Amino acid sequence: MKVNFTTIENYPAPLRLGIFIFCLLLLWLPLAIPLYLLLKDDPNLTTIVTMGVLYLEFVGLLFIWNKTVYNISNWWQVYGLVFTRKNGIELLNGLSIGLLFTFSLFGLEAILGWVNFVQPSASLIRIVFEGLLSALAIGLAEELFFRGWLLEELKRDYSLKIVVFSNAIIFATLHFLKPLEEIIRTFPQFPALVLLGFTLVLAKWGQGNRLGICIGLHGGLVWGYYILNVGKLFNYTGKVSPIITGIDNNPIAGVMGLIFLGILSFLMSKKFQNTGKI
Repeated sequence: MKVNFTTIENYPAPLRLGIFIFCLLLLWLPLAIPLYLLLKDDPNLTTIVTMGVLYLEFVGLLFIWNKTVYNISNWWQVYGLVFTRKNGIELLNGLSIGLLFTFSLFGLEAILGWVNFVQPSASLIRIVFEGLLSALAIGLAEELFFRGWLLEELKRDYSLKIVVFSNAIIFATLHFLKPLEEIIRTFPQFPALVLLGFTLVLAKWGQGNRLGICIGLHGGLVWGYYILNVGKLFNYTGKVSPIITGIDNNPIAGVMGLIFLGILSFLMSKKFQNTGKI
């Protein structure tokens, strides 16, 4: 069946999203399957290469999608990916806030006796820089998808209140795809992911729809945990249940992580409050 791309703009949002994802998979799978078979002996390399190809094709498809469906050439500006000094400063601010919140969470748990910090290894500096690169890559990739493309598609059809909650729930759901028994066991992570998605939308709208703050916040949270976890800088003492500190040592899968994300969400919502849109 031939698709008339000029009419897709008038389709309801779920159908537009489905068409876009279908096109993306159609481009990706013919490359991903051979790459998987070729690199299957190295799972980490397989993930990096196949996800890298997926992301490059996602960006390439954005050019085609926005030009053919909406007749928009500068889609990155519509999504808030503007290359300005202000957006760069907001990115750095977000990175600092995310890093501070992560370290503050573990610092408080150390004061309460739930965590012990250990002597850093000689490779800590390398881990810090590796973590920064990984965090920025993850932040850019996920925020361009969720708070860029997905958010703008939802805004075309729905009120801002529906958009913010829909975006947060989709964000959490796609990060929570796992076997049913694992979903049940690690369920405290789901509301935390919803809250994080909600927070990142408000952060973007509170900064004039620019994406820098979202990339920074997301990246900062990932970076902080990467430094602490990969650098092996802490151990849990086991004095409280993992429900409090985080199931599987995942800080956002526990009550403390949820509380800290709640504080972060409150701070971001204060920036957005004056708009009176939600």
